Amino acid sequence: MNFSLEIGPHTNLDTLPAIKDIYITLLPGENYIKTAEKAGDLVKKGFNPIPHFSARSIADEAQLNDYVSRCKDLGVKQALVIGGSNEQIGKFDSSIQILETGYFEKMKIGIAGHPEGSPDISDSNLEKAMKDKKPYADYIVTQWLLNPQPIIDFISKQTIPVHVGITGPLKITSLIKFANIVGAKNSLNFLKSNFSKALDLLKPKDPNDLIGKVKSHTDFFHIYTFGGLKETNKWLMENKYV
Repeated sequence: MNFSLEIGPHTNLDTLPAIKDIYITLLPGENYIKTAEKAGDLVKKGFNPIPHFSARSIADEAQLNDYVSRCKDLGVKQALVIGGSNEQIGKFDSSIQILETGYFEKMKIGIAGHPEGSPDISDSNLEKAMKDKKPYADYIVTQWLLNPQPIIDFISKQTIPVHVGITGPLKITSLIKFANIVGAKNSLNFLKSNFSKALDLLKPKDPNDLIGKVKSHTDFFHIYTFGGLKETNKWLMENKYV
């Protein structure tokens, strides 16, 4: 199995596990130059950095060109191109708009997938967006999920590899909170129906529960740590994944 990990531009790189593919977020209000610099630091340490290119967090085409150029100059070979936050700060309102610029030429491109849908986009619009983006993409990274069936159904419809989003070993109460935030309805219902006892809510959810049910459909898993990098490191080592 192949694992990747998501960090922020301020994460201490000395705390990272021995996972080669490291994604770096670009959130609203963050400076893209910091994300590019963090990517360069990861290259120097032997990692394969994959910075987020969040369309709605990029001001205009000049800024996008500068961001991509900085990353390429620092040795970055791969990018995750997404719509990002609902907060649009400039020209772009969707990932397809920045993909169409052609600036990502010769880079390996990942795009976002939503097996459980999105609270902000209709299912029909998500399907259209996926159809439009896929010619530019080498693979798909999904939102994090807990219910295996929507993932399996989603993978069966794709023609490119799918990297399944999973969480680190977080408590059920934390997972319910994050599921509410991202609108992962099926996973939220899955949690509530399977972990209703008070004692269950205080236990960390083992990511292997989901991995075991979908690993016959994909070899790629993308870990969202939600600040629990220490716990994720421990889990990876205990399971001999690193």
